[in-house]
Amino acid sequence: MNELLVTCTGLTKYYGQKPALTGVNLELGRGRIVGLLGPNGSGKTTLIKILCGLLQPTDGAILIDGQPAGPYTKSVISYLPDRMYFADWMKATDLFDLFADFYADFDRARAMSMCASLGVTPSDRLKSMSKGTKEKVQLVLVMARKAQLYLLDEPIAGVDPAARDFILNTILTNYNEDGTVLISTHLISDIEKVLDEAIFLKDGQIVLHDTADNIRERENKSVDALFREVFRAQNMEGGAF
Repeated sequence: MNELLVTCTGLTKYYGQKPALTGVNLELGRGRIVGLLGPNGSGKTTLIKILCGLLQPTDGAILIDGQPAGPYTKSVISYLPDRMYFADWMKATDLFDLFADFYADFDRARAMSMCASLGVTPSDRLKSMSKGTKEKVQLVLVMARKAQLYLLDEPIAGVDPAARDFILNTILTNYNEDGTVLISTHLISDIEKVLDEAIFLKDGQIVLHDTADNIRERENKSVDALFREVFRAQNMEGGAF
């Protein structure tokens, strides 16, 4: 088992002539909950899609558990996209069947337990569920796996504020402790209390990567307050927030 779970070197991605990521260097260890923090358009989703093998980088290299993107890395990554991608006629139980066929590490009993905790009825069809409930189903599918890397793209953006703590608790109590959770979000104040590390991404570049404790000790302010300060300053200099 490699000590470093994720290694990115010079990672660059262009869409046509427009850069989405530029020279990203990143190392992530195991057993961490890491916030990938940045405003819309900063490159968060692009980085996550490259990590899970859905996009190919224009330049640079990426290793997951010491391996380049491929069948092995896809088997150890559990990915929560920022939008629903299942057919509305399906039931949550249909999705459990699908994931059990695709992933050897999918735990159906855990999925059913999480549904009960989150107030989801697995026999309901997706078309009868609210947007927030559908997102809970997707979260259950992702967190019921014993993966090495969990990639969660805006997992709390579609749920009401009262449910966010419940969602975060579900993540905290169900991920594989030998693995790492990377959470992309702009709702920093809601997730800060669960973060071990924070990455600030601006215009496709990492402008800060440190532990949450180091940031609070060094800056004498919360991660959320520093984020607002950094991006407000960059916005005033001509960046887009």
